[in-house]
Amino acid sequence: MVTKEAPDFTATAVMPDNTFKEDFKLSDFRGRYVILFFYPLNFTFVCPSEILAFNKAVDEFEKHNCQLIAISVDSQYSHYAWKNTPVNEGGIGDIHYPLVADLDKSISRSYGVLLDAGVALRGLFLIDREGILRHMVINDLPLGRSVNEALRLLHALQFTEEHGDVCPANWQQGEEAMKPTAEGVKKYLTDHSG
Repeated sequence: MVTKEAPDFTATAVMPDNTFKEDFKLSDFRGRYVILFFYPLNFTFVCPSEILAFNKAVDEFEKHNCQLIAISVDSQYSHYAWKNTPVNEGGIGDIHYPLVADLDKSISRSYGVLLDAGVALRGLFLIDREGILRHMVINDLPLGRSVNEALRLLHALQFTEEHGDVCPANWQQGEEAMKPTAEGVKKYLTDHSG
C-alpha cells in the first residue's frame, strides 16, 4: 500500500467538540499530512493509553500541518460515550482529534487491518499532502504504538520533501541527514561509524 493513494472513505466521526460529522471524508484533508490510526475497541485496555498519548501530542502534530484521525469498529455513539466518561472511570475524556466510526468495518478492511474476529489491528498510516501513503505499521492487539516514532517519521518525511536528503536509521529532527548518492552515503557512514 505504501506509495499508493490512501483508500478514501466517508463515515461518521465524533469531532473534538463532541458533534457528529456524518460526511467525514479523508480526502477533505488533502493539503495536510494525516496520521490515520486504527485501534481495536473502545472501553478496553491498551487503546485508551494510545488515544490519550496521541492527544497529549496533538499540538505538536498540528504545528507540523498534520491531522490525527483515530478509527475503530465502534459506533459514533460508543465514541461519544467513551469521550464523555472520565479517565478515572475508564473513559478518555476530552480528545482533540476526530474519532471515526467504522461499524460496517469497510474502512478497516480497505486498509488491511481487519481481523476475522471483527476488530482492527493497531494499524498506523502516514499520508502525505497529496493523499499518498508514505508509511504504515501494523501491531498485534497487545502491542501499543509509539507516538514519538509517529512524530519522528512525520518529521523525516517533511525533511526529505524540503531538502531532498534521505533520513538514515534513528534519524531525529535537527540531525544531519544523508545525500542520496554513493558519495553522500559513504560520507555519512564514515562520519557516523563507531
